[in-house]
Amino acid sequence: MPTGDKSSYTDKQKRQAEHIEEGYEHRGVGKGEAERRAWATVNAETGGGKKSGSGRGKAENHGPSRKGGRLGGAAASNRSAAERSASAKKGAATRKRNAEKRG
Repeated sequence: MPTGDKSSYTDKQKRQAEHIEEGYEHRGVGKGEAERRAWATVNAETGGGKKSGSGRGKAENHGPSRKGGRLGGAAASNRSAAERSASAKKGAATRKRNAEKRG
């Protein structure tokens, strides 16, 4: 667990953070950074620990989870068709060259 007492978080929030962390790690983010981002996302969605006090029962905001998926592709949409095509050809050539090296 990251720094800080997580006892005020519900089991559901802990599962959410674990799942989000796995997603970040799958995309190549380091373990510590993935954990930090995961808890930041859970806090943004649920408003922090919900186990006791007046924070219980408030609606969850799923915007922070959706945000990440929308960010990708913005750079590509700003480029012309010719630039995108050239980039795709370059990538294909690199993949072909690497495949030949491997055998």
